[in-house]
Amino acid sequence: MTELARRLGPGDAVAIGLGSMIGAGAFVVWGPAARAAGSWLLLSLLLAAIVAACNAWSSGALAARYPSAGGTYVYGRERIGPFAGYLAGWSFVVGKIASCAAMAMAIAAYVAPGQERLAAVVAVLVITVLNLSGVQRSAGVSKVIVTIVLAVLAAVLVAGLAGGTGSAHPGMWTQGATPYGVLQGAGLIFFAFAGYARIATLAEEVRDPERTIPRAIAITVVTVLGLYAILAVLTLGILGPEQLAVVPDPVAAATAVVLGEPWVWAVRAVAALAACGALLNLILGISRTSLAMARDGYLPQVLTRIDRRQVPRNAELAVGAIVIALVLIVDLRGAIGFSSFGVLTYYAVANASAWTLRGDWRGAPVVPAAGLVGCVVLAVMLPWQSVVAGVVVLAVGTVWFLIFQWRSRQHA
Repeated sequence: MTELARRLGPGDAVAIGLGSMIGAGAFVVWGPAARAAGSWLLLSLLLAAIVAACNAWSSGALAARYPSAGGTYVYGRERIGPFAGYLAGWSFVVGKIASCAAMAMAIAAYVAPGQERLAAVVAVLVITVLNLSGVQRSAGVSKVIVTIVLAVLAAVLVAGLAGGTGSAHPGMWTQGATPYGVLQGAGLIFFAFAGYARIATLAEEVRDPERTIPRAIAITVVTVLGLYAILAVLTLGILGPEQLAVVPDPVAAATAVVLGEPWVWAVRAVAALAACGALLNLILGISRTSLAMARDGYLPQVLTRIDRRQVPRNAELAVGAIVIALVLIVDLRGAIGFSSFGVLTYYAVANASAWTLRGDWRGAPVVPAAGLVGCVVLAVMLPWQSVVAGVVVLAVGTVWFLIFQWRSRQHA
């Protein structure tokens, strides 16, 4: 049996999207982005949000048209051709596996300083087992994590406004940046907006996907944008661009300035919890895209196996094993930039696919066109190391596709 059961409702879809996006961005992107954008961090956030909104609109329209597992891998294949779909799937799987390793190491840095690699391996093992128990249970855990994280962040914000002793940093608006720095900052912040792809990649398991997926994506993006805007203003205003650029935990550092240690530990705890939620949903989404690619023969057929719980067990296990290997042997300090390059490539294909719909959906053609241009611009403006690594990985994937096509013709 290779069909997945439709068990996820609107609340489950929103929880999965929020769990992926908040954990991936709320606590980790502000420092790298501030190093690039300086005082213009909020402009970088706005640019990233505009590109994300275009991507969300395009993804929602496509998911309603093609409600099957795989997300843009399916859309590119159906609307443009096999290579476009394959390129999207390859970019997503490779980029997000790097994100999984980064999230696992972030969890370890918060909960087990000095034992990061061992703790990261344990985190991956636990979350892989959770996903193997069934997507419905994973969605339920996402709801709990999102609720706790939002509640603590809201309490910190309210407490800071009501009784905090800190004030706006005098240098908040004094450190300028070049247009290149602003665009690079936007590309890095985009890493934090990528989680709603998980909703689309799970389309085969969503009830009434034509209505549920576009609404869930819209709710997720709007909610996260509001949260990110508040966090960006607070961290930049309290720490200033220079300090924000160097602290590893900007939300906790800003909390320490205005509220003190008890609140700092609460923020550290929810940061680790949010990263767990992001890792959970990342593995969930990657395994579904791997399942779709394996169905078409681009990955080993063994990954198409679905067990009695309606879970792609072999795909889940393969993703978990690769992430553990990366955690043990690779330095992933540049993982955010590399992941952003892969995800922006993925959404470039999504926008190009949505543009081919034209009169078949209610969105104006300018939306996918703007999204496509935005994705390309932000991708090439990322740190050069990330761009070079991304281009190399795409080249390797292209060679594998050509080999696959040649072998298929030989056996035809």
